[in-house]
Amino acid sequence: MLTFFAYAIVLLGLNLLFGYAGLLSFGHALFIGLGAYTAAFLTTRFGVWHMEAILLVAIAVAVLVAAPVGALCVRYVKIYFGMLTLAFGMLFYSFLLKFYHLTGGDEGMRVLRPYLLGFDLSETPKIQFLIGPYYYYSLTILAVATLVMWRIVRSPFGLCLKSVRENPVKAESLGISVTRCRWYAFLISAAYASVGGALLGPTIGQVDPGLVYWTQSGNLVFMALLGGFAHFFGPMLGAFVFIFLQDAIMTVVPYWRLIFGIILAGLVIFAPGGLMGLIGGRARLWGEKAIGAGTR
Repeated sequence: MLTFFAYAIVLLGLNLLFGYAGLLSFGHALFIGLGAYTAAFLTTRFGVWHMEAILLVAIAVAVLVAAPVGALCVRYVKIYFGMLTLAFGMLFYSFLLKFYHLTGGDEGMRVLRPYLLGFDLSETPKIQFLIGPYYYYSLTILAVATLVMWRIVRSPFGLCLKSVRENPVKAESLGISVTRCRWYAFLISAAYASVGGALLGPTIGQVDPGLVYWTQSGNLVFMALLGGFAHFFGPMLGAFVFIFLQDAIMTVVPYWRLIFGIILAGLVIFAPGGLMGLIGGRARLWGEKAIGAGTR
């Protein structure tokens, strides 16, 4: 579940960009990597142990990187935006690989156990730490992140994003700065991804460039499509089902990516609304039947 908590936070941010602003990023793993490597650097090189400080620094680093990257990318839409984000993601991947002395290259870096709310839990066995204090800490961060995102998408800014997604020309004529709205969404999305990455670091204990490879960004898009990006909780449901299926299928079938490809193709063809779309359709059908039975 710890992996799910981290990816759920990432998906909340990604869906602000994808589901609400209409921009599909193929390089969002870049910001997960920034969060995870920030946790690694702070705990191993700078002696910063407090998780709250790590999260704040991870957000600051992600926003600093996202500001110029987003300023360029949001000037483009559709496949051009996706390709630009993919290019920046792969640039960071190459940086992590080539600057071996700084990042550990393909071996990556360790993430040492952080303090939680000022408490040093280094004497606690790792399993006890992960299933106890760190589990509830991550769950609390997810709950706060969900509440904040809920308020964002229902704020005037969230409504502006929807109007930009539906008709950017009309939104611009109404006085909405389309580029600025998209840029803000990009920054918020990057901050969420960095928080997810920072939480993921202590869970896996070792971060490496594979965390920012393009397949990780592809997995994020898969999760959003699987759950249904048109619904607020859809991507979170997609993350849960994806991680569950990945763990279940990998234990019995070596070619699990082939099975996931078939599932993705089936979703796009038969259920473009994702799992939440299916659930919503079933609920409406049952409601209509109940109303029909009641009027007879």
